[in-house]
Amino acid sequence: MSSDQITVERTINAPADRIFALLSDAAKHSEIDGSGTVQGTRQDSRPLKLGTKFGMSMHMGVGYKTSNEVIEFEQDRRIAWKTTGAKGLVGGRIWRYELEPVDGGTLVKETWDVSQDKQKFYLKHSRMAPAAKVGMRKTLERIAHTLEP
Repeated sequence: MSSDQITVERTINAPADRIFALLSDAAKHSEIDGSGTVQGTRQDSRPLKLGTKFGMSMHMGVGYKTSNEVIEFEQDRRIAWKTTGAKGLVGGRIWRYELEPVDGGTLVKETWDVSQDKQKFYLKHSRMAPAAKVGMRKTLERIAHTLEP
């Protein structure tokens, strides 16, 4: 991986507001996560907005917890959160979703951004980057399956 970002995209036959509502509900992330690592949220089901902090229970070989903060927010267009763990000692990767209405539905772009991650070198040169791309494609498939008629 030469760039600090990986982006996958898919047109989903659903309006942007419905997709955004799903993405901005952290309690639903385990249902749409294509990586199999998101186990559940450690917060109620209130919609995410700029500055919201929320925790997730994760599992990748072993269980762990992450802290997340919404750092980008444009209603029905863009949402991104930065993920850290171990009390901020690790992490910093950004998960971003961008939505654009197009013929046939909404173009959804998911980006894995490690530009601010403390383990950037490792993440870019390990199997994490290709695995993230596969998981992101599966996430978009799950969103489509959940929302398409």
